[in-house]
Amino acid sequence: MPAVDAPDPGGLSAAELTDLLVALAPRAIGAQVTVFDPDLDPDGSRSRLLADILITGLAALGERR
Repeated sequence: MPAVDAPDPGGLSAAELTDLLVALAPRAIGAQVTVFDPDLDPDGSRSRLLADILITGLAALGERR
């Protein structure tokens, strides 16, 4: 994710992160998103990508608690 204060190459892809969140969310009781900097996303494409990841990945948040 380039729209952060300190991007780190070699991290998870968007698809890998979504899959991980889908697997973890049902047993989680909460989630926190940090460090996204909209000033580093002038065209809004990273904001849309992040929103898509969170909507899909966290859809089942807390369902199996």
